[in-house]
Amino acid sequence: MNSILIRNGMLFDSVKSYKADMLVQGEKIVAIEKEISVDLIPSGCEIIDADGLCVLPGIIDAHTHYHLVSRGTTTADSFEEGSKLAAFGGVTTVIDFADHDKSTTLADSAHKRIDAMSAKMHIDFALHQGIYGLPRDIDRELEELSGIGVRVVKIFTTYKNVGYLMPSETLREVFSACKRHNMLVCVHCEDDDYLEQVASQYDGDFSVRDHAVLRPSEAEKRAVDFIGSLARECQMSVYIVHLSSEKGLNSVRSLRKDGVDIIVETTPHYLFLDKSRLLTENGSMYVMTPPLREKADNIALQDALIAREIDVVATDHCAFTKEQKLSSSDCRTIYPGIPGTEEMVSLVHNFAVASSRMNLSQMVALLSTNPAKIFGLYPRKGSLEPGTDADFILFDPEHIWTIDDENIHSASHYSVYSGEQVVGKVVMTYLRGQLIAGDDVYLGKSVKGRFVKSDIPLEHYRR
Repeated sequence: MNSILIRNGMLFDSVKSYKADMLVQGEKIVAIEKEISVDLIPSGCEIIDADGLCVLPGIIDAHTHYHLVSRGTTTADSFEEGSKLAAFGGVTTVIDFADHDKSTTLADSAHKRIDAMSAKMHIDFALHQGIYGLPRDIDRELEELSGIGVRVVKIFTTYKNVGYLMPSETLREVFSACKRHNMLVCVHCEDDDYLEQVASQYDGDFSVRDHAVLRPSEAEKRAVDFIGSLARECQMSVYIVHLSSEKGLNSVRSLRKDGVDIIVETTPHYLFLDKSRLLTENGSMYVMTPPLREKADNIALQDALIAREIDVVATDHCAFTKEQKLSSSDCRTIYPGIPGTEEMVSLVHNFAVASSRMNLSQMVALLSTNPAKIFGLYPRKGSLEPGTDADFILFDPEHIWTIDDENIHSASHYSVYSGEQVVGKVVMTYLRGQLIAGDDVYLGKSVKGRFVKSDIPLEHYRR
């Protein structure tokens, strides 16, 4: 059994930091002490001096789309390539999605995705199951889904044209059933009727810049209001994915004041990029849905992040190559999505921690502990507690570097943050006690990623 002693590191969990030694044996953390005595160190133990470095729980990217088949093509980052770029970014667990195959059961849809990911992933993963239509026996299907360790479903309030949108009454049935089975609902919030109204009044040429015109923040606001009303009616929590706008944020605030438990995720691109990127020569590379907003929206979300109104930062990683992205300049047919898993930790640290807006423990909460608790993975993931998986990173908070297309590892071969100088970099990434990335070398190819079952979501989570 391999053993590793991380010596002299500054350990950070979501509430505290402390100088300590950490002993790992096999796949588990077995001891954390101010100083682990020599007689407790196993023979042949590898000793890592982490003086000057921060030891953090492995990062959880709670929103990814690796190897996504969409619009007649497949995203650039396969399960293998997604695992590699994640490892370089300190991400040891991702939460991906299974599409709803309406010809079979929800559990069968989930099994198909789990089997595919288990065969190719080199980091661990959990899963959310899409629901795009009401199953004949939703209670039985949700029970089966829970039984295999998938306790979160995802629904859309848009994309009627591709069969994702369910009628309002059907959504109520889905929410009620999820409440009965202690399942969490995640929602992509854009009001489809309002988007159709906007489109009916549009007389432009569908240029890249008009992506933001055709999918305005008002659509997000209206959908958040509606989803919040369903959550209130069913007396349940609801999770909003990739909140993008100040209008949507204000709706969240209003619902929370009324007692609705709205859990909010946003992404680095909605925090740090604005719609001026759509005006550039390569504007197609910045198209995702919802679209980039105004600088004022960036600032509103940044302020909410610092005020702890946002619970999770994830990436919605959905990478296409430059060639795929630039194959169209019509905002209706550009492949929507960008890479982002690898850059997330450094971007958030640079903005929030290096600037002293928040401390490193608060960043750990946003990027690791909160998603682990919300989605039923804690304490196995998202902690540094003895007995849990030895998923951890060594992080240099003072390393200054510039993100560019040459030093990131996505098969898209570009970063939307290229040219950004940031402070803070992952030095080493360990998954279940195995070094999978370090010194700019990827070592995870021989490591088999595992599906992590979700317990009852939200059990440990308190805002």
